Amino acid sequence: MDLPLSDPFADSPLQHPCLDWEQRCTRTGQSRDAARALWIDCFKHGRLPGELASAIHIKSVESPDGTTKFLVRLPDGHETESVILPLTGKGGRVRNTLCLSSQVGCAMGCRFCETAQMGLIRHLGVAEILLQWHVATHHFRKEIRNIVFMGMGEPLDNVEAVIGAIRVLTDRRGPSMASRRIAISTVGRIDGIRKLSKFVTDSKIRNLRLAVSVNASDDETRSEIMPLNRSMNMSKLRSALESWTTMHGGSLLLEYVLIPGVNDDEHAAARLAGWVGDLPARVNLIPYNPRRDSPWPAPSEECVESFLRSMQEAGLTVHRRVTQGRSLMAACGQLGNEHIRRRTRVNNGLGG
Repeated sequence: MDLPLSDPFADSPLQHPCLDWEQRCTRTGQSRDAARALWIDCFKHGRLPGELASAIHIKSVESPDGTTKFLVRLPDGHETESVILPLTGKGGRVRNTLCLSSQVGCAMGCRFCETAQMGLIRHLGVAEILLQWHVATHHFRKEIRNIVFMGMGEPLDNVEAVIGAIRVLTDRRGPSMASRRIAISTVGRIDGIRKLSKFVTDSKIRNLRLAVSVNASDDETRSEIMPLNRSMNMSKLRSALESWTTMHGGSLLLEYVLIPGVNDDEHAAARLAGWVGDLPARVNLIPYNPRRDSPWPAPSEECVESFLRSMQEAGLTVHRRVTQGRSLMAACGQLGNEHIRRRTRVNNGLGG
């Protein structure tokens, strides 16, 4: 189901790669040089046109580990949440990852996710997605090393806007993000994976990373916590991932949110290894971060370490994600604010 796109910044430089912006402006009688200068001013120097700068409102909180969650209130009153995650590498150098939102709310209904409890309010436009990068880079003055589409929303439920955002983010005249430093996360929207694959092929982008939220080793469990699985099951998902790796190479990232008493039984790791098979993939094990009114607690350290060992013994390449931002409700699966839940939701037409 296609939803109307409400984008108050549709005519801003944030909406377009530089060449597209120049062409758009010259069609309305502006000079190419003036158009290019305005675009570069926006991306390189952080200057938004006055009406845009005055139309947005920014709030933020920071945790002791340096994680920053920020909220941008848009002109229509809706809000996006994004997270800047600092990781200290060799030599003590801090490299920031920006977690972007692609929707206000989400229609996928995953039971463990805070955003899903809001329902889908609306898609974000290209400019609204880029605004999050702009705020992180120019308002908070953070050098963004990596970008992950793992914030509010299902990116491949809004795939056209996400593709548009990738085109701008990788523009060498502006953000100049390397495609290998951009990861798109999905709960398994197979139709979206195909559209993203076509974009990668047509644009000749290399090494764009695909992350898939698997979270179970069998259809029964996955359908219980992720309703999308009822129409796009694990067999169909695996076929789509096999096609992706055949066409584009590289390694997949499979995300596994470990939920006590749900997907942590002693045979789950072996079943998951069987499903992965010869797919070039590594598993990111994510200890569950409880949402508001969660029916489950966070897993104990013993539970996480035990399941990690089971995965390794089953032959999986696995990495445990370090939890950041849980105290801010900024960790994986925790983005979303409570009052938006009461607003009108949009049905995604997928059933479940």
